[in-house]
This record gives sequence, structure tokens and C-alpha cells, in this order.
Amino acid sequence: MTEYLTTPQGRKIAYHLSDGTGPAVVFLGGFKSDMEGTKAVHLERWAQARGQAFLRFDYSGHGVSGGAFTDGAIGDWYEDARAAIGLLAGKVVLVGSSMGGWISLLIAREWPEKVAGMVTIAAAPDFTEDSMWAGFDSTQRRQLEAEGQVLLPSEYGEPYTITRRLIEEGRGRLVLRDPLALGFPVRFLQGTADADVEMSVALRLLEHATGPDMRLTLVDGADHRFSDEDCLSLIESSVEEVLRRAARG
Repeated sequence: MTEYLTTPQGRKIAYHLSDGTGPAVVFLGGFKSDMEGTKAVHLERWAQARGQAFLRFDYSGHGVSGGAFTDGAIGDWYEDARAAIGLLAGKVVLVGSSMGGWISLLIAREWPEKVAGMVTIAAAPDFTEDSMWAGFDSTQRRQLEAEGQVLLPSEYGEPYTITRRLIEEGRGRLVLRDPLALGFPVRFLQGTADADVEMSVALRLLEHATGPDMRLTLVDGADHRFSDEDCLSLIESSVEEVLRRAARG
């Protein structure tokens, strides 16, 4: 059943919470994605089958949460995630997909005592700066400045409306420019055929972050969705491994 919470900032956030043993596993979705995606629902079923506490939710402007997508920015969605995670007692294992990987890293940086472990799937840290802004030509940059938004084509449906606020606010949330300590088990998963997040991003993240137990797994031929049977099985086994290692202390 879908439940709702109101964040300290006044945004209405939809979520599904499955009771079970801790640490709770939390799925953080991608840019303009929602909690009904294949990976989120699959992981919920996996968690329920093993009696593991599990949380999935929609950021504001996504899915059935309140607000408009074009009003949001990385910081807003980080605050939404933090409010949702605040429902849970004890530590959590974060599973961040694409933008959710960036937000997971922000949670880990700003609230490290809450995180027992992390799995990222095609993590896209700093994408507003390193992918969007860096990829804009002079015409798009002028349009963004003059009109406050620009449209980008998407393989997943209608074009993305990229706002000036999204770009500018994201500059205060970058995680690859300053030290990034991940003091818990971390598994980065990345497909070699990902057209949205290049392998170089995963390699840069692995090289930049520091921690006692970090591994990167590259899956030959996997795309950004990372949702076929083999990829879903790999996500499961990665979360299981992180849970085991986290339990060792």
C-alpha cells in the first residue's frame, strides 16, 4: 500500500515500506524514474521473501509524489531521500540507480552514521555538471540562461526539461571534487553498453572514493536499464554480499 510523508521542506513523498529485519534496504531511483520500476519492484519481492526490511519511494515531482518535476533539483531529491530514510530505525543499505547513486553518495557523505553499506547501479554522480552542462553547446547554454530551461531528447519517452536551477543547484552537490570516504562495504555495478553513463564514470568513482571494501563489477553488454534477468540476479547477490559484510562489523 502506498503511504505518504511530508518532508521538513513541506513536500509530499509517496513510499512503500516492507517490515522485516534490519538493516533495511533502501532503493533510490533515477532521474525521472519512479518506485514502480523493474529493479525497485524486483528488490522489494526479494526482500519480502527473505524477511528483510525494504523501502522504495518517489522523489518529489516523480511518480505519485507531490510537486512538479521541473521545480526539483538534486538537493531537493536528496532532502526527500533523507526524509524517507528517516522513517527507518537503525542503519540502512542504500541501493542507488543512476541519479540514485549520486543521492546515495550524498547521504553517505552527509549522514555516514546511518549507512551500513551501498550498492550502486550505473551511478551518475555529478551528471548535471559533467554530462549535461559539459555537453551543452553554446546555443543551449544561451537558451538555458535566457529562458531558464532547455529540452534534451530521451530514449525513454518525451524530452527531458532541464532547468537552469537543476544545473546551478547541482554545483553545490558535487561529490567527485572533494574527498569522498565510504567506510562500509560498497559494490559499484556498471554495464559496458550503457549509453547514458559511460564506464569512465564508474572508474572515476572507484578511483576517487576511499574505503576499506569497494569493488566495481562491469557487465559486458548491459545497458543503462540493467534490468534483464542476469543483471537483476547480480543486484540481488551484491546486496546480499554487502549485508553479510556489514553484519561482520
